[in-house]
Amino acid sequence: MRPQEVQGLRSGCCPDPEPAADGSIWRLHHSDQEIARLTVTGTDMPWTHAEAEIHPGFEEFRSVFAEQKRAIDEEDWERADACHTQIRSALTLTFPDGSPVAEFMLHIHDDGTAGWRWHDEPFNAVDQ
Repeated sequence: MRPQEVQGLRSGCCPDPEPAADGSIWRLHHSDQEIARLTVTGTDMPWTHAEAEIHPGFEEFRSVFAEQKRAIDEEDWERADACHTQIRSALTLTFPDGSPVAEFMLHIHDDGTAGWRWHDEPFNAVDQ
């Protein structure tokens, strides 16, 4: 993902897909392993909010999500973007039907909640 695409997800410049239904379950995977289950609690478009049920395998990424939060709190966008890139390169978010989400920006918090923005097409396809 190019830096301007991360900025687009962060700022809300891009068209947003339909909101997720409350109670729907999205999943986070590392390779073939489900490492988190995200049960939607509401939306504040363009953000979707959920309860995060952590599974084995998530611990490897907990520090990246924590670093991302610190970077955002400190408005260090370069560091936040680096965390986002690390998350996107290693993890896959899936829709409730099991299909992969093309683009997403995900935050998983220490309090067991999560928030994310998503787009149903890869940005390089949208730009063409």
